[in-house]
Amino acid sequence: MNAPFPLSTESVSLVDLRDPGELARLEGFVAEMRGTPFHRPAWLQAIAKGTGQKATGIVAEKCGQLTGWLPLTEAHSPIFGRALVSSGFGVDGGPLAETPETAENLCRMAEELAIRSSCPTVELRGGHAPADWNSWNDSHCGFVSDLADDDEAQLLAVPRKQRAEVRKSLKNDLKVTVGTLERDRAAHYSVYAQSVHNLGTPVFPRSLFNAVLCTFGKQADILTVWNNNIPVASVLSLYHQNTVYPYWGGGTFAARHLRANERMYYELMCHARKRGCDRFDFGRSKTGSGPYSYKKNWGFEPEPLAYASWTAAGHQRRDINPNNEAYSAKIALWKKLPLPVANLIGPMIAKGLA
Repeated sequence: MNAPFPLSTESVSLVDLRDPGELARLEGFVAEMRGTPFHRPAWLQAIAKGTGQKATGIVAEKCGQLTGWLPLTEAHSPIFGRALVSSGFGVDGGPLAETPETAENLCRMAEELAIRSSCPTVELRGGHAPADWNSWNDSHCGFVSDLADDDEAQLLAVPRKQRAEVRKSLKNDLKVTVGTLERDRAAHYSVYAQSVHNLGTPVFPRSLFNAVLCTFGKQADILTVWNNNIPVASVLSLYHQNTVYPYWGGGTFAARHLRANERMYYELMCHARKRGCDRFDFGRSKTGSGPYSYKKNWGFEPEPLAYASWTAAGHQRRDINPNNEAYSAKIALWKKLPLPVANLIGPMIAKGLA
């Protein structure tokens, strides 16, 4: 009797992101596996174009079929060090694999790639990690909820106290626009830069937002709230698999008394539903922080997010957590910088955060 035909083994290799056919294959795999926008090669390309950080990735396949994908950004910064990040500037994007074994194979090759690339750290945002990696799920939570069937039902779905704030915002003399034209982009960047400066954080380069908008096309837009033709709150959102992701958003000092942020998120919920979305991903927040409580006030339940990292022997793990005591004095100093100065030098610093 003939011997049984041996099962093909799984191979793991670097991906060629210059190959349009490979990009299409990866996009199909992300959709099939119900991955996030941060798993998409389109995200990697936008990050590379907008920040100059190198995009790469590792695939696993068996019998010519994809079984796993690990998107990676090679982050390098004189301030924050070097690391392979899955996925750069995202809140998710870790190994997307059919089995835990495949995920571990991807991670093992990431270790080798990190050493070859002089990156002492590999960071995973989500996904399965090997048992000998450093893993945690107590630093951040995600907030996701279904959208209601109509505008009024959406308002009634918000808990009473927060709903009262939304109702007040609806009575204020505010205008809402949605688009991706230069006026939308300039308004968003102005508001976002002020918002992060108030938090003591350097603003990302505007080229990053432009690259994401251009790469995602109709799957991204900007919603802005205006008061007397001045933008006071604005958010850049992604649309992926019937879910809206309000990703980069913020408000000016004036937004607080105008309840502009409340108006912004409520209008985005209604806008996303009209676009065909049925879920709202409020993004991640540090556990126990102000934004964490704010999202709970909207009725969203926090879900702990799992992260992991590997560090080469003899090196320290990269730590870019702003809650770290090492950054507290720098954050306080950054808040005191004049906004034009912060906007000038901030992008050069922030593009290394990944």
